[in-house]
Amino acid sequence: MVRAKKSAMGVLGILAAALAALMLMHGCGGGGDGGSASTAASTGTLKLSITDKQSDSFDKVIISIREIRVVPAGRENAPDNDPGLPVIARFTPSRVIDVMQLQFVQEALGEAVLPAGAYSQIRLVLDPAPANYLTLKADPVTQIPLTTPSGQQSGVKVLGPVEVRAGVINAVMIDFDPNTAIVARGNGDYNLKPTGIRVVHLSDPLTQFGSISGNVMSTFMPWSSATVSVKRRGSTNDNDPIAAGLIFSNYTGGAWQAPFAAFVPPNTLPVTYKAFITTNGFQVYSSSAVSVVTGQATDLGTIPLIPLP
Repeated sequence: MVRAKKSAMGVLGILAAALAALMLMHGCGGGGDGGSASTAASTGTLKLSITDKQSDSFDKVIISIREIRVVPAGRENAPDNDPGLPVIARFTPSRVIDVMQLQFVQEALGEAVLPAGAYSQIRLVLDPAPANYLTLKADPVTQIPLTTPSGQQSGVKVLGPVEVRAGVINAVMIDFDPNTAIVARGNGDYNLKPTGIRVVHLSDPLTQFGSISGNVMSTFMPWSSATVSVKRRGSTNDNDPIAAGLIFSNYTGGAWQAPFAAFVPPNTLPVTYKAFITTNGFQVYSSSAVSVVTGQATDLGTIPLIPLP
């Protein structure tokens, strides 16, 4: 009995060793399956692009991008060269973009595989002056320097949030609104204001799209930020938005207000879209059902925020 037991234990030991070796092979680069599954479970792909809203004032708006980084939540004060800030793209020579050419066109900026989780900023590290400039429709020849405070050191900080979900492509579009991103200083100079550059989350990368736009306003009480989301309604009813983003208010014209644009693919009836706006201290706004056409903006007009009772 003892000899038989030892023999059985020996067989079990050999099987255990073989199983361990097999698991080790699958966990290493040679097997690939185990490592790929583990990586997919902890990383996602961030795909970044940029688009633009038109302006009656500007003929060209030129920005020269050296590098694009994302900032993990909690590391907002980290310098641009911090290795903990993942690089989305690095351009040599710099990427020169006339954002005024991007109405209803998305230009790819880059993509990267990142640790899944929350990111608070996208940083656009720009070249120094005079690489960034604008021209006016009233004078399309004269190049006016576009001042970009900290754009060359810590980068233009486009506020998120940006969520990278594991195992999928996370499509994010930068909406450059020249009407709010560019501010006249009164002496003939112009500043680039990061809060006029917004991050829009998309459910999928878009090849053709239109937009739902509007201007959120409160004259009764201040508000600092609001979340705009768009969901499909009709034969398809979304729980998660097909597009979403954060907007920031400015006090102007006797009101706290902010314009927005949400980019979505054209709809086919009976599917329509509804826009929702949520912000602290105010009732949730829900638009009527609207349609969207490729290359056109569906304008909801002025949207007054109603304080909670």
